[in-house]
Amino acid sequence: MLQSLASGAVDQLELRQLLEKLYQGRNLKTYYAGHPIPLHPQEIWIVCRGVVLLSTLYASGDEALLGLASPSMPFGLPLTLIQPYQATALSNVDVMPLSLVEIEQSPTLAQELFRSMNRRLRQTEAILAMAGCRRVEDRLRQLLCLLRVEVGQPVEVGIRLSVRLTHQHLASAIGTTRVTVTRLLGQLREEGKLLIDDTRHIILPYDTNL
Repeated sequence: MLQSLASGAVDQLELRQLLEKLYQGRNLKTYYAGHPIPLHPQEIWIVCRGVVLLSTLYASGDEALLGLASPSMPFGLPLTLIQPYQATALSNVDVMPLSLVEIEQSPTLAQELFRSMNRRLRQTEAILAMAGCRRVEDRLRQLLCLLRVEVGQPVEVGIRLSVRLTHQHLASAIGTTRVTVTRLLGQLREEGKLLIDDTRHIILPYDTNL
């Protein structure tokens, strides 16, 4: 269902170079893993390093995944109608704030941001397709495939997810319980379809399909 986003790496590089050229010397904001990132109605954040978890809360208090913003991807209140909408640093992150006025005054910047929004759109469609799977097992497999594309880094034995996701993170993303996710991850490990490294990061081996 998910396709490789190799072209996304090129888009990220081009946008990063553009931002560095336009805003040399501009201070980035740093947020540490687990910390919320403040959102303002007239401001868009651009991720320069790390991964940001985008989510909402249901009336029951349950959290739902809306997306993952990785380097060069934008997020912020002007880009959503969801309320509440929250952003949390999933890893240590550096982000750059841009006002809507700044973006409107730079056609080149607006064009590059539009290209990056295409990647967010593809990610959102993948999350919607995942939510449509009836079986929890299938939803988890689709989520791991999405994470492999969005935050995966090649290592010797497979693709390592660059951010450390708790079982509760995964459970919230696919609408199930932490206990269920723990059980299913255990099954995938027994089948050799998933590894856990010394730092508790998930690795998806090259020679297996989820």
